[in-house]
Amino acid sequence: MTEGYSGTPLAKKMGIKPGFKISVLNRPNEYFGLFSDLPNDLEWIDDTSFKKDLIHYFSDSKDQLEQDIRKLRQEIEQRGAIWISWPKKISKMPTDLDGNVVREIGLRNGLVDIKVCAVSEIWSGLKFVIPVKDRT
Repeated sequence: MTEGYSGTPLAKKMGIKPGFKISVLNRPNEYFGLFSDLPNDLEWIDDTSFKKDLIHYFSDSKDQLEQDIRKLRQEIEQRGAIWISWPKKISKMPTDLDGNVVREIGLRNGLVDIKVCAVSEIWSGLKFVIPVKDRT
């Protein structure tokens, strides 16, 4: 379970609420072990045709993120969020992503970043939402 530097449980840091419809893409094996506080009544959705309250997307590739981000934006509710996670430099995992690259890709694709968090010792994350002015 990851509480990071703040001592705050991960689901709380990520804003995961009871009843949320959630999708996790490219999930690392240890994903569910990172949480001590997941609500029991989450709806896990793999179907891309259903809108989600939250998508957690993991990537180590700029090209893959560039390819997927528009689809991700279309899959969230108007007030939903996309958490994009990439390997921290300290993890020594090969990646061409960092917080600045991820932020730039999100902004270029009509999203705004509103929060950052340490997902684990390996993964960082940025939370993106649709700007209020663009919500229908």
